[in-house]
Amino acid sequence: MAEKTTKKRSSRYGTKTRAGKLAKRGSHWLRNLSLVALLGGGAGLTVYMGYLDHSVRTQFDGKRWAIPARVYASPLELYAGQRLSASGFESLLKRLHYRADDLLSTEGTYVKNGAQISVRTRDFNFWDQAQSSVKMALSFTGDSIEKITDLKKAQEMALVRLEPVQIGSFYPTIKEDRVLIKLEDAPAPLIKALLASEDRDFYHHHGVSVRGIIRAIWADVRAGGLVQGGSTITQQLAKNFYLTSERRLWRKVREVLMALILEYRYSKDEILAAYLNEIYLGQDGSNGVHGFGLASEFYYGSPLKELDLDQLVTLVALVRGPSEYDPRRFPERALQRRDLVLDAMVQQNYLTVKQAKAAKAQALSVIPRTHRASNRYPAFLDFVKRQLKEDYKEQDITSEGLRIFTTLDTQVQDTLEATVAKKLAQLEKMPNANHLEAAVVVTRRDNAEIAAIVGGKDDSGQGFNRALDAVRPIGSLIKPAIYLSALEKPDKYTITTRVSDAEIHVKNESGKDWEPQNYDHREHGRVPLHTALAKSYNLATVRVGMDVGIAKIAKTLKSMGVSRELELYPSLLLGASSLTPLEVTQMYQTLAGDGFFTPIKGIRAVVSAEGEQLQSYPFVVKQVIDPAATYIVNTMMQGVMREGTGKAAYEVFAKDYGLAGKTGTTNDAKDSWFAGFTGDYLSVVWLGRDDDKPIALSGSTGALPVWVSLMKQISAQPVLLTPPDNIAMTWVDPRNGLLANKGCAGAREYPYIAGSAPTATSGCGAAPAVKEDDKQWFEDLFTE
Repeated sequence: MAEKTTKKRSSRYGTKTRAGKLAKRGSHWLRNLSLVALLGGGAGLTVYMGYLDHSVRTQFDGKRWAIPARVYASPLELYAGQRLSASGFESLLKRLHYRADDLLSTEGTYVKNGAQISVRTRDFNFWDQAQSSVKMALSFTGDSIEKITDLKKAQEMALVRLEPVQIGSFYPTIKEDRVLIKLEDAPAPLIKALLASEDRDFYHHHGVSVRGIIRAIWADVRAGGLVQGGSTITQQLAKNFYLTSERRLWRKVREVLMALILEYRYSKDEILAAYLNEIYLGQDGSNGVHGFGLASEFYYGSPLKELDLDQLVTLVALVRGPSEYDPRRFPERALQRRDLVLDAMVQQNYLTVKQAKAAKAQALSVIPRTHRASNRYPAFLDFVKRQLKEDYKEQDITSEGLRIFTTLDTQVQDTLEATVAKKLAQLEKMPNANHLEAAVVVTRRDNAEIAAIVGGKDDSGQGFNRALDAVRPIGSLIKPAIYLSALEKPDKYTITTRVSDAEIHVKNESGKDWEPQNYDHREHGRVPLHTALAKSYNLATVRVGMDVGIAKIAKTLKSMGVSRELELYPSLLLGASSLTPLEVTQMYQTLAGDGFFTPIKGIRAVVSAEGEQLQSYPFVVKQVIDPAATYIVNTMMQGVMREGTGKAAYEVFAKDYGLAGKTGTTNDAKDSWFAGFTGDYLSVVWLGRDDDKPIALSGSTGALPVWVSLMKQISAQPVLLTPPDNIAMTWVDPRNGLLANKGCAGAREYPYIAGSAPTATSGCGAAPAVKEDDKQWFEDLFTE
């Protein structure tokens, strides 16, 4: 019995021992598993922290932001005698966001007193020199500047360059924009407002402030609204710089971890400087407004250093919610938030109660929304970007913070746009002249810089840039090149050489007879060369062109700057070959340049974000055409304007303005062209339809009125052609082309290349009678 009992006990105890061993073994297993998990978690956390650390350092130490290129118009140079009215100058100052201030207390201010405007300009770093702020007074007489006085030195100034208008930006794929500022350049009230409202313990915590969170909650409860933020400035930087805006716990954890890393790796000042440039403060169309530097321009139109206390605090108020506290959309909310920030500054002893009260009394004073679009002048910016791509990669253009100084004159550009809109509206009232499109290029005659450009009737940048890309037949615009080629053979052609304007048959490229006709469907007999161009006679032109040779004319066009391949067919002589308005401008620029080729350009210089000049676009000139022959052709184009197809211009201009130009009309009146120059500008105008249907307008009735209206508004200099040394001015009897004296009735003075003037003398007396067979030619000379 005992043995049995013993076995049972043994059996019972044996069962308990195995269970204990299993329990003990499970306990060890769980402990080991926990240890492994802890070690594994720690290792995982360590690896993850290393990954975050690498991410933080890579971006913070490297190129932190993709800074878009900023594109500037040509700066306005002010001098005594310049044609500029007081109202025009004030409009420009407003465009540059100068503020009216009787005391001129800060840069970017002005005061108007009758015919005098006093200005305190801004510091500005141009591509060639830095210009310091200056106080000056401009006195105006009528529509011009009488004198400019330096108010500090009390002496007259010869020349002052005003900072240029920013006309656009070239953005990276992610459309963020910012104006970088240094911490030492940030106004002290801005920093104090930030610390008071966003992070009082910024210089004492290590990235995360538990005390700050608790205090913020308590302050918000007491105030009945959001007064202080729970996130530190470092956390906000981490969120804006590295993370998305999603509201999830894991994102918040990452934000805290990144804040700790930032604090460990970088100084407080480095973090604060990055925050000033990174924080999101609004939306300008599709472009985010980041940093206080850009926000200052976006909301007030002025650099940060020019803002008053109330304006700086208003910007800080946006940190809590740029949409919710947008001063343009929700001014009452913005004022309430601004005043809360001012109260917080008083609590921190950053302001006195009196200072805060004075700031609260100020209105928001934000400027109307001025869209800082990248396509303010889209056709011109398109041209600039194409030029840049010859020297820079796309990424460099859009992300390196380049400053691009261009040739655009905003006053000329605005005048051009208004003129095109007005004249097209008038022209479209004519029968069949509907759905018109336009392209215009304006250059400075002396250096081939583009002053203005329009790529279409709707120049919003959403469509086709016709100025650069519309390849259209140029019609009679080719004729000056034909006569230029002829005049380079002075032994055969002179300005008064008679040519036949009679029916002609030419084999075309298909072997068939080509029978060109004049625009008026008439023949005009034998006419002087200058009359053939002035009246744009096709038959005479074809005869001259075939005699000179199509290949020679194509070579002349190449010399004038036409790089496009040309088909050497007889139809080339009447402009069947197609060019863009820009290419036509380059061609006529050589004529306007007296036979010297100057490449058309839209950029003067490119400067890096650090102020280093990277690229300059110097004035380049090369003689490509005989200046004497060019002088004669330009004289003939003056004849086009005085007595030919362009004579309507003198219904507007003074008779002695010396205009030079040429009309162009293509078959079936599908294209209307005019190209011409004054003493200061060259302009090329094209009108047509995108579907290539007729517009019922010739060069004289379509493009010319646009050209005249524009040039009358922008030009201040008549054409004064200077003859080369080998040009001899000779008096000629226009009825027979022979030498005459100045006293002969109807005698005119013409230019000849030395040795090519007529040698035979006309028998003109006091007033010889005009023969019957000369009457028609004489009438053609002075009538349409």
